[in-house]
Amino acid sequence: MFLDPFHAVEDGGLRISGAQGSAFAKQIAGDFNPIHDATHPRFCVPGDLLFALVLARCGLARRMTFRFTGMVAADAALTVIEQDDGILVETAEGKPCLEVERSGPVTKDLALIESLVRRYVAFSGQNFPHILVPLMEQQGVMINPDRPLVIYDRMAFELDRVDDPDVDIALESTELEVKGKRGEARLGFRLTTAGEPVGQGAKTLILSGLRAHEPAVLQGLVERYAERKAAGLAGA
Repeated sequence: MFLDPFHAVEDGGLRISGAQGSAFAKQIAGDFNPIHDATHPRFCVPGDLLFALVLARCGLARRMTFRFTGMVAADAALTVIEQDDGILVETAEGKPCLEVERSGPVTKDLALIESLVRRYVAFSGQNFPHILVPLMEQQGVMINPDRPLVIYDRMAFELDRVDDPDVDIALESTELEVKGKRGEARLGFRLTTAGEPVGQGAKTLILSGLRAHEPAVLQGLVERYAERKAAGLAGA
């Protein structure tokens, strides 16, 4: 499957190296967040890679909720545990990092799962700057430019059916709630097939270390991100 280059299977569990997590972020998600660089001291495995691996291993249900409960370091041994009403991903130390609730019919059609994963991850990887910067500007805030931290908190979706691999995903609504130095961004999206609606969902991100909006400083952060992305694409 297309996820094979981005993880290893060991004793029935999963292990993701820094290089594998970084490659997935850049090559599949188009996400050039520094925290997904293999050499970054605070590297964490992309949440979208965990999402993709859970679907590939356990199947796609019509209704699913993903809650990211802990950051995953490089080379951490992960166990995927299927339960009656959901899925749990935890480290070898028993620390949960992803909790999944699911209901409705489940398909393990890998062609359908790959298509949905690729579409969703490409959509998800565009959070910064395309979606989050306008939201911050509207609220008069910005993340810390020296230590920008945006945490993938949760995502949920509901599908009317799970039998068509040609699903498109598009942003439908955005909202940023600011509470002091913390912000919660909710990104609603719709799923369609041949222009017809087949589902909806929402992704929630936590923005930490918020401060007053400084246009020039925020623009500098956006430009640095663009430079990183250009350099990464050129070296791909």
